[in-house]
Amino acid sequence: MLKIGILPGDDIGPEVVAECVRVMKAAAAAVGLGVEWRELPIGRSGHARHGHTFPAPTEEALQKLHGWIMGPIGHSAYPRNDPNWINPPIRRRFELYASIKPVRSYPNIPSVHKEVDILFVRETTEGMQSAIIAAAGSGEFRPNDDISIGTRVITRRGANRVAREAFEIARTRSRRKVTAVHKEPVFRLTCGMFAEECRRVAVEYPDVTFEEMMVDTAAMKLAMSPQQFDVLVTTNQFGDILTDEGAGLVGGLGLAPGLCAGARQAMAQATHGSAPDIAGRGIANPYALIMSGKMLFEWLARKHAEPKAAEAAGRIDGAMSRVIAAEKTLTCDLGGSAGTAEMGEAVAAAIG
Repeated sequence: MLKIGILPGDDIGPEVVAECVRVMKAAAAAVGLGVEWRELPIGRSGHARHGHTFPAPTEEALQKLHGWIMGPIGHSAYPRNDPNWINPPIRRRFELYASIKPVRSYPNIPSVHKEVDILFVRETTEGMQSAIIAAAGSGEFRPNDDISIGTRVITRRGANRVAREAFEIARTRSRRKVTAVHKEPVFRLTCGMFAEECRRVAVEYPDVTFEEMMVDTAAMKLAMSPQQFDVLVTTNQFGDILTDEGAGLVGGLGLAPGLCAGARQAMAQATHGSAPDIAGRGIANPYALIMSGKMLFEWLARKHAEPKAAEAAGRIDGAMSRVIAAEKTLTCDLGGSAGTAEMGEAVAAAIG
């Protein structure tokens, strides 16, 4: 029995999370997959109920789950002096070191490029955006008004485990290719260590094609001919930038699902924000979070040897493709006129 948490989040969060859960439940029922669901407060609801955006009861409950669905968080919805910035503490607390973000084009949805199917694997616990840079404070400081300094941390453990995650995922894809993205000629020690570990892991996966590419070259080739890429693995800051570029190639953040994964747990979380300007209007696109839920099932299938979870993920993927191809129940950003719930209901009904 899989145990999955539901964290609705803020603004459009409850709307899109509800449709993600609806579709995941339909897929689980269709294949006979047992799932125990548990809703937990976070963000504004956590602050209202427990005086904290990431309350202790939620943190304690997450420890006992296989994974969870995380709605977008609207940081303007609660006091700015709240002691927690939700996503980094969750990633650090549960060692969710790999941000996995697919970029996929559809024939009938306007995009810069067609026939794109890329999966980015970004390290999320180190680099310029890491909390391990300093014992207190951050890795940035200003010794005087004319100088600002930022530090970067790369470890062999961090580089090795995110590279391994990329190769494991590549083995499940038809092209079986990994591109390690770095800037070793300039950052000889930090990017050098990342590249060394990618090469070390590559030796263990002879069935996966491996290549390396400088980050500036990768950015250019993504813009010009993204069809050449399969799985890209990179460091925290480089990945933060490249994944948004990738989303822009296929239609924007509304089509950008994501998964933050660790050794034993994973969090389904779409790339987009909480969109307070459209909250409550029922028009938010649920695609990204529904497909994030699909990714959670895929990850659970791989990590826990649960074939029914893989089958459920496949059902969701097929249903979404059919709904998009039919063009009858798409939200306005995808060229249709359907609402959030209408599109979610259509995907659930297409599970079959």
